[in-house]
Amino acid sequence: MKVTVTGTRGIPNIMGGVETHCEELCPRLASMGVDVTVVRRASYANDSLSEWKGVKIKDIPSPKKKAFEAIVHTFRAINYAASIKSDIVHINAVGPALLAPYAKLRGMKVVFTHHGPDYDREKWGWAAKMMLRLGERMGVKYADDVIVISDVIRKIVKDKYGRSERVHLVYNGVPAPDVCDYPEYFEELGVEPGKYVLGMCRFVPEKRIHDLVAAFKGIDGYKLVLAGDTDFEDNYSRQLKADAKEAGAVLTGFIRGRKLHSLLNHAACYVLPSSHEGLPIALLEAMSYGLKVLVSDIPANLEVGLPAENYFNCGDVQQLHSMLESVLASEQSPQYDMSKYNWDYIAEQVKRIYESQNL
Repeated sequence: MKVTVTGTRGIPNIMGGVETHCEELCPRLASMGVDVTVVRRASYANDSLSEWKGVKIKDIPSPKKKAFEAIVHTFRAINYAASIKSDIVHINAVGPALLAPYAKLRGMKVVFTHHGPDYDREKWGWAAKMMLRLGERMGVKYADDVIVISDVIRKIVKDKYGRSERVHLVYNGVPAPDVCDYPEYFEELGVEPGKYVLGMCRFVPEKRIHDLVAAFKGIDGYKLVLAGDTDFEDNYSRQLKADAKEAGAVLTGFIRGRKLHSLLNHAACYVLPSSHEGLPIALLEAMSYGLKVLVSDIPANLEVGLPAENYFNCGDVQQLHSMLESVLASEQSPQYDMSKYNWDYIAEQVKRIYESQNL
């Protein structure tokens, strides 16, 4: 069984939720005997990999422009998949799913993973939102199988398009926590373990990190650490970074591996103030480390099923400030059930979906 994966910027160590999803899933599929190729957007690849953890890697160029790169790259990736006689094209996200009918015309089966309604993201203009909605429609209508990462998205697929057949709920996963220390890194950042609040995401408007920066003002005895960056520097990201630095926040840039794991090990609290999510891997990671968490009350976050005191009204800076003061003063040690977010089980589910294609 030969599968080509597209709709991601690439793996490994490339920023983004879909990228993290594919980085965890694809090697597990390869270890189960699936012939997996991930087609990367060449401008994001900082290595010369042709294989990684059993996954074949193919770099294909695409224009690094927000409005065009995903669709152009997906078109080229589908052509490549056909050229290597792939049985299945696995398309990630609603934008690239616009080309699901084209992949079918090229004679391949299509699996579409719906990671969330990207047309709700604040960064897109009306024309881009229209195309993303069309991509969602094409993916749902033409894919042989649709994978949804949350029940919220399954309801969208059923209510908007009337599809429930061959629609599979397969959650995002989270790996086991990597318990580690990195005192040199903390010294470099000027941060004391246990004395900082962590924000971890891309710097885009819908993540609403600006709310966290504003809410953190007046929090004494702790620092704010923001781990992340933006793919496309724009007015929002520039202003966010300027405001964060003015507020005394520590900006780490995009980090992975030991640096990120050490920050997750020793944070006092993790905050996700976003207005849009599919099923946030960053939140699941924070939970896997047993962190106290505060998250906005949007449907995707509510689906995680945290206690009511972990949720604040999206956009309510004053409420977030008050809740931060309260949670930092508490002695609670939360315990979370992470069993349904096990990547090995998730990979088995996806492999069964591939096998059901009657190739």
